[in-house]
Amino acid sequence: MTEKSQVLHSESETEDLAADLSFKIKALFLKQDPLSLRIALIGDLGAGKTTFTRYLLKSLGHTGKVKSPTYALCEPYEIALSLTSETHQFSQKKLHIHHFDLYRMNQANEWIDAGFKETLTNPGVCIVEWPEKAEGTLPPFDLTIHLETNDDQTRFAKLLGHTKIGQNLVS
Repeated sequence: MTEKSQVLHSESETEDLAADLSFKIKALFLKQDPLSLRIALIGDLGAGKTTFTRYLLKSLGHTGKVKSPTYALCEPYEIALSLTSETHQFSQKKLHIHHFDLYRMNQANEWIDAGFKETLTNPGVCIVEWPEKAEGTLPPFDLTIHLETNDDQTRFAKLLGHTKIGQNLVS
């Protein structure tokens, strides 16, 4: 397992962390096909999980609104990824992203009953807030991001890479 921690002193530092991660995700998905990436977001209410996801999606190229999936359970997105230089375009692909929020689940299997079992193993990125609500029924995560609010209103972010893919994203 690979671990990286940092204090986020402002929202712009949260945005920078998401942008750094999105650059690595873009490169990964433009090189490998098909690929499934699962990211767990853990933290108390108000710790910044949805805000981090908004910045990550924006950095990946999403231009629309990012809704919290608290009531819908899942919000899907499709982003056209491209890696370019000043002289030409290197590669372009469609990236499917599913943003889950399991906070309102009452039973561990609700995400399966809602028909999302295949979604979590299909190619693309699945970002899951409150994965602990699924009580171990989810597939393994490649990357876990813990977000905590400190007493001075800064945030502490700890990234844990569990798989080779996750470890590459953390390094």
